[in-house]
Amino acid sequence: MTTDPPNPLAMLPDGYEISYDTARVDAARVHRWLSTDAYWALGRAREHQDRAIAGSLNFGVYDSASGEQVAYARVVTDHATFAWLCDVYVDPAARGKSLGTALVAALRAHLESYGVHRILLATHDAHGVYEKAGFAPLAEPEKWMALVLKRAGDQG
Repeated sequence: MTTDPPNPLAMLPDGYEISYDTARVDAARVHRWLSTDAYWALGRAREHQDRAIAGSLNFGVYDSASGEQVAYARVVTDHATFAWLCDVYVDPAARGKSLGTALVAALRAHLESYGVHRILLATHDAHGVYEKAGFAPLAEPEKWMALVLKRAGDQG
């Protein structure tokens, strides 16, 4: 079931802008955020993060005055039918301003413009953020499967 998307620009606080220009992504900052503070990416190598950025559609939230990046999201997509939303992160100093919600709403609208009709994500603790953009638990999780490959350097 799909809900009408929220208007991302109406949700974005004054003084911030959203961009999907990969050239604006502060790759060093994104790597630092994710590799040191995001439970799903702790210890991620910079090389892996740079490859992920290069192979994905990237969204950032930026302070309009300074140009400093304050949030990030990455989407893996075929630009036609399917997308996987990942690596959503808001700088701790910028949290509580609905930047994450506005970011997710903006990328949803962007993906809908391609005709993408299924966007998946996984989250441990941010269900409320994604619900505001129309996400819901899988209707039939028993139909979904995953293959998790061990990467070089992984323990266990």
